Amino acid sequence: MGLRAAAVAVALACAAFAVRAPAQVNLPPIRLPQLPTQLAAPIAQSDTSELNPVPQDAQTGLRRANAQRLIRTHRQTLEADPNGAPMLRSELVALDLSEVALARLMAEGFALIQRQRLPGLDSELFVLRVPAALSTKRAWQLLRELEPQASFDYDHLYADSSAGAQTLPADSDPQVMTAHEAGAAGMPAPLRAVRVGLIDGGVQRMHAVFQSLATTLWGCNGASVPSAHGTEVASLLVGESPPFHGAAPGAALYAADVYCGAATGGAIDVIAAALGWMSSQRVAVINISLVGPDNLVLKQIVRQMIARGHLIVAAVGNDGPSAPPLYPAAYPDVIGVTAVDAQYHVLLEAEQGPQVSFAAPGADMAAATAPDGYVSVRGTSFAAPIVAGLLAARLSEPDRDAAQRAVASLAHEAMDLGAPGRDATFGWGLVGAGVQTVPALVRARRPSSP
Repeated sequence: MGLRAAAVAVALACAAFAVRAPAQVNLPPIRLPQLPTQLAAPIAQSDTSELNPVPQDAQTGLRRANAQRLIRTHRQTLEADPNGAPMLRSELVALDLSEVALARLMAEGFALIQRQRLPGLDSELFVLRVPAALSTKRAWQLLRELEPQASFDYDHLYADSSAGAQTLPADSDPQVMTAHEAGAAGMPAPLRAVRVGLIDGGVQRMHAVFQSLATTLWGCNGASVPSAHGTEVASLLVGESPPFHGAAPGAALYAADVYCGAATGGAIDVIAAALGWMSSQRVAVINISLVGPDNLVLKQIVRQMIARGHLIVAAVGNDGPSAPPLYPAAYPDVIGVTAVDAQYHVLLEAEQGPQVSFAAPGADMAAATAPDGYVSVRGTSFAAPIVAGLLAARLSEPDRDAAQRAVASLAHEAMDLGAPGRDATFGWGLVGAGVQTVPALVRARRPSSP
């Protein structure tokens, strides 16, 4: 792996990502049976535009500006791809290069930084340093000329999908609260036999919501580097501490930290290795509340995971309803999740499109945070783990047919909030409304000042 300069991980959470046009991966579609006409009366969408402090069209531009700032700050280790997306400087990643191909690349001046087999996927990942005389873009073009059949791409960075989330007005800004203040209506029975995966920042295992859980950690060379985002998402996935609970309370958590507190965290090579580890552990359902550009290596690995019967659940992102799709949520057969507030209004910043499979609570609710306490959260990052937990309770082992049945079962339970059937705003509808723990310190919102 290339140089990893330690920096503030929060800066990465503000990174902007531009996307290349995706190449289709032809997998058999998940066959969902037709939903009942209406599982519940649709809820009218009131005009909440006055609550959005950032114009929707400006959100993607804001992310791009933040990404440029991040790259300037870490110019020794980061650079922009041709579309402006952050990536590790002078590095390319590739899958399954033959010995002949590798020798040819070495002869052209490429250097092998890392070579590792991805357990459970029968694939090998290569990280290459580009020749000193070439730009990363020109090296990418040269590799395509030398090995046109190879799967390779830039070593892009991915950020948590709360980066573009709408901030709340001043009278209800997210605030840390005690467990007593974070009220919830009852605790469901714990799901001890369930296993579920998380690819995110580090998790604060000492928090009360995780202390009774079986937790297996991966990454950071065995070091524990808790993060706020990873802890918050994990709590909504498996947390269990009355009165708070996640979607699969008490389930065994397999958590991969792909940031380790560094601004250069969240790179493709680390995410790929984390997915390989999840596959080797036979974790059937994996939550990824991260977003970034289309990347051929990530696409191929996600394709392999789904073909082996895993379910990948991902947040669709917060760049706004008309923004280009973000990945991995937009890859075929990934379960993309959008977010709604306490009134079941879709979040104004949530992305929309065919990648949306389900909606779940993603605002006006509490999550556990590092180092302790609870915080009110907002964003599609926090809706995805609710869907992942509900699916994990339905899929104990990776199995393609069982995975399709699990998704179909959840779709049948969904509350249809938009047009009848699946739509680009809510997908198959709302699930997990009972998981939402309403924080006492989140008050009724009022319009922002002009």
